Amino acid sequence: MSRQLNMDVLRQNFWKEEYLREKMLYCEWYRKYGSMVKAKQKAKAAARLPLKLPSLHPKAALSPPPVPKAIPSKDPSLGLKAPIQSEMYPVLPATRALLYDGISHDLQGRYRYLNTRKLDLPEKRYLFPITTNFMYGWQLGPPEKQELVSSKMCRIESFFRKNGVFALLDSRDLAL
Repeated sequence: MSRQLNMDVLRQNFWKEEYLREKMLYCEWYRKYGSMVKAKQKAKAAARLPLKLPSLHPKAALSPPPVPKAIPSKDPSLGLKAPIQSEMYPVLPATRALLYDGISHDLQGRYRYLNTRKLDLPEKRYLFPITTNFMYGWQLGPPEKQELVSSKMCRIESFFRKNGVFALLDSRDLAL
C-alpha cells in the first residue's frame, strides 16, 4: 500500500504559513520572557550551591579558670552517674568515638555505634525502666541455651494428629 499524499499547492502553503507563524510566536515569546527565565534559572542554580561561610581565625586561647580540686571518690562507678534529667547512663568515650568514624553506608559510624550500644544490657544503659515493656527482659541476664532432649518416636507421635486423620501410619509417611 502506498501512502496517499493529499498535498496540493494550497495545502502546502497553509502548512508553510502555520510553521512560520509558530516560529514567529516562539521568537516573540523568547524576546519578551527569555531574560526572566534565564534570571530564574540562575537564581535556582545559585540556591543549589552550598553556602560558603567565612572562615574564622582562631583567637589566642584564653587560659581556663582554675578548677577547684575535688575529693576523689572511692567508687569508680560514681563517675558514670548521669544527671537527674537523663534516663540513660552516659556513653563510654570509646563507644561515642564510633559515631564519628566513617559513614553508615559502609557499616561504620552511626550504624556501628548503634549495634555496639545494642549489645549492652538494658540495665547498663538505663537508670531505671522507662516503660512497662522494659519489665519484660529486665535483669534476665544472658540467655541460656537449652538442648532438646527427645526421642525420635516421641517427635513422630507428636507430629501426626490424633483425631484419626492419620490413624494408619504408612512407612512412606514417616520422615526417618
